Amino acid sequence: MPRTPRPVALLAVVLAAVILGWYSWIDREDASQAAPSDLPATSAPDVAGAPGTGALASEALAQLAVKGRAPRTGYSREQFGRPWRDLDRNGCDQRNDVLRRDLSAISLKPGTRDCVVQSGVLVSPYSGRSVAFTRGSVTSRQVPIDHVVALSDAWQKGAQQWTADRREQFANDFLELVATDETTNSAKSDGDAATWLPPLKSSRCAYVARQVAIKAEYRLWVTAAERDAMRRVLAACPDERLPSGADRLSAPA
Repeated sequence: MPRTPRPVALLAVVLAAVILGWYSWIDREDASQAAPSDLPATSAPDVAGAPGTGALASEALAQLAVKGRAPRTGYSREQFGRPWRDLDRNGCDQRNDVLRRDLSAISLKPGTRDCVVQSGVLVSPYSGRSVAFTRGSVTSRQVPIDHVVALSDAWQKGAQQWTADRREQFANDFLELVATDETTNSAKSDGDAATWLPPLKSSRCAYVARQVAIKAEYRLWVTAAERDAMRRVLAACPDERLPSGADRLSAPA
């Protein structure tokens, strides 16, 4: 039987290696999307006072570690991964999930599988201000999504020791995301409870309870001044409890 010419045989070997490498790469990509490494559990962790346990916010606050603020060195928004990544894999990014959860009278953009919010009305939980939302390059900024625990605050209170995956999970956690109005969000900036509280006083108990829930969930610490400010707020509402499981991580149906 005639022998295959060496150049042809060599080309066949190279093509086979490329094909096998391609399928191996696809398998790795699928696996990384299906099971990101070192992500925190979506159920309540084994920490007393964790979100979803029905614990009193004041009791959960008492269990948080109290330390000084670490340096802000090395912080950037990019340290917390891609904004609005669809970590719950429902086919819709986190920003639109939050808009659908927090706005009323919404209309959805056709052809987006009921994902993209075209318009709606927000009653800001921080100020009580009613904002008519219309999607657009300028108008969308009127309804920003607030990180309840500011990312730079988290960075200085434990997050800089996390993996990149854990920081990305944190930045896209529904417990951590709330739609609000542009003016109030700008005023808050990256402040903690010691430097900023919602101007709508009736919302402060729920706001602080959510911050406590987030810090308990992710084992972030508080400063002494932050703890004292939280205590003062919760003293006016001693029965305030941590957000329920439905408030923590669930996207709209």
